Amino acid sequence: MPRKLAAAILILVIAGAVLAPWIAPFAYARQFRDSPDAGPGGRFIMGTDDVGRDRFSRLLYATRVSLLLAPAAALVSVVLALAISIPGGGGFAPIRRPINGFTTICLSLPWLFLFIILRAELPLNTAPLTSALLTFGLMGVAGFAWPARVFTASVREIRESGWVLQGRAAGMRGWRIAAVHGWPHLRAIAAAQFRVLVPVYILSEASLGLLGLGVSDPLPSWGNLLQELQHPDRVRANPWVLAPLGLLIAVTICLESLQGLPAGRRRE
Repeated sequence: MPRKLAAAILILVIAGAVLAPWIAPFAYARQFRDSPDAGPGGRFIMGTDDVGRDRFSRLLYATRVSLLLAPAAALVSVVLALAISIPGGGGFAPIRRPINGFTTICLSLPWLFLFIILRAELPLNTAPLTSALLTFGLMGVAGFAWPARVFTASVREIRESGWVLQGRAAGMRGWRIAAVHGWPHLRAIAAAQFRVLVPVYILSEASLGLLGLGVSDPLPSWGNLLQELQHPDRVRANPWVLAPLGLLIAVTICLESLQGLPAGRRRE
């Protein structure tokens, strides 16, 4: 997909998410008991769900939840990874070895089972906002290990590079070398890892929502909206049930299209 088209679609989706309170015709939790499973029409653009909630309004608010909290979770992962990888890539072995060992253990943990355990421990009446923050917060904490490995290797490479050795030979202080010369290199890698993690967390929340482990009802997210796909009769009766899936795929493709460098900056 062309980068300009991908950027335009993302801007449109994000604008709809931000303006959801003003664009949505109804509150996401409002129930119209006289119109359950209603088809698309003048009053309900995309119809209603089994309890009479407007699907279009819920889709707008679900986009708001997923597109705001997924970048927040990615930022948590990147910050934690930087905090661990900077000493982990340093030259002091007593600190480096335990940190790298801890990162390796985190990579091998079955985080899906931890989500199941956490969700089972939560009371059934957990506030929807609490479940959303816990879902994305745990994803942010659990996802630090992969970028930490990348950052650790980058810190080690930077520490052993010739220009760092030259700076030390010239009498520059370590903090100045790190701040003026090292951080710009690491910042570009951190930005790349952040861009990679955002679609990963969006898809992860969608997968957890299908299993009933993500954001709890009535707060909508792309994950729990996809649960309707488990009922083929609803999909046949109202194809608009597929709208969250289509929007999820479109946003993921757009984010992936924006990962690469612009054509003028690509390496030969």
